[in-house]
Amino acid sequence: MEIIKSSTEISHVFAQGKRFGASAITLLVVQNNAQHGSQGRAAFVAGKKLGNAVWRNRAKRRMRAVCRDVGGPWPGYDVVFLAKRATTEQEYSKVVRACRKLVTRFLEESR
Repeated sequence: MEIIKSSTEISHVFAQGKRFGASAITLLVVQNNAQHGSQGRAAFVAGKKLGNAVWRNRAKRRMRAVCRDVGGPWPGYDVVFLAKRATTEQEYSKVVRACRKLVTRFLEESR
C-alpha cells in the first residue's frame, strides 16, 4: 500500500477532493495525477482535537486495517481516511461496513 506522506499532497486532496462521510469515518477522494501513475495511494488522518496520541494512533491503525479490508487503495485515486470520534468507539465490523458503502458510492460516482 502506497501512503501519501507529503503534507502538500494531503492538503491538495483536502482542497480538491470530494467528501464521502459516514458516522465513523470520512473519505476524501481525488483522481491521481499522471506523475504517480495509475497506482492508488492513501493517507490516514486523525486530528489532535479528537484525542491524545494513544487515541490517534489507534484510530490510524484501525483505518489502515479498514482500508486493506475494503480493497484499498484504489488504482487511479488518492484517498484520505479522516477519523471521527466513532472510529475507535464503534465495533470494527460497523466501521468496515460503513467504509464499504462509502467506497461503493465514490466508485459509482466516478464512472
